[in-house]
Amino acid sequence: MTGPIGTGLLVAGLLGGCAPGAGPSAGREDSPPGSAPPAASAPGPSGTEGSGTEGSGTEGSGTGAPAGPPSDAGSPTAPAERPRPPELDDPASLSVVVNKRRPLVPPDWAPPVLEDVEGHRLRPEAAAAARGMLAEARADGVPLRIVSGYRSWAQQQETYAGWVARKGQAAADDVSARPGHSEHQTGLALDVGEGGGCDLQVCFADTAAAAWVAEHGPEHGFVVRYPWGEEAVTGYWYEPWHLRYLGPGPAQELVRSGAATLEEFAGLSPAPDYGTGAAG
Repeated sequence: MTGPIGTGLLVAGLLGGCAPGAGPSAGREDSPPGSAPPAASAPGPSGTEGSGTEGSGTEGSGTGAPAGPPSDAGSPTAPAERPRPPELDDPASLSVVVNKRRPLVPPDWAPPVLEDVEGHRLRPEAAAAARGMLAEARADGVPLRIVSGYRSWAQQQETYAGWVARKGQAAADDVSARPGHSEHQTGLALDVGEGGGCDLQVCFADTAAAAWVAEHGPEHGFVVRYPWGEEAVTGYWYEPWHLRYLGPGPAQELVRSGAATLEEFAGLSPAPDYGTGAAG
């Protein structure tokens, strides 16, 4: 979706699903240091080396926005910036957008309530939905399981530091979020798998579990957050296992919109990196 979207739609929900496919390589955002990071030379879907198409929109605007009122000289003014719903910035909201250029505020924010789901913690809304999703998948013969859920600022710092120690900061930033920038810290994100050798690897895209969550996850409020070929927008390589909870209505609405990423749907700028001056 390229044009502006209404405030009500943004508040309602903010994420796009992605049908699984073969990815460029293994490992991405918040994968444990034991997983292999993506190969920088792996070709993307267009044949380019490991990158998607750079977005050109500016935050809070979209193509097709009407010009502003005429100036005194008779020439139209620049389009007025569309107000950004506060829910996009509120870590307590189901609509919050967290990426490399949109940290949590405060950076060590934590959900006030978390519930256990098979050994992993999530916010109550996401936990209830995850239980239903797991039960339905298993009833369909799919061995879906949770691999990772909520991580605190300190836990994310440990995860990120492990990647930096092994691969250096530049490579770490391709596969792991810096603390304060991870969706896992919101309690609304989870990584799923099926207990095989492809958990937290791009080959998970070829499993029955990945196909099931891509098709049925939105019915339970979950969508694939980091689709194929969108790393220039999301900042991370393809992760068919990383799901974000929005709520059933919002998740399905976003999928119907045709937006490839949360950023596109929300009218926000791409977040391929942390920008200049970001702490690391």
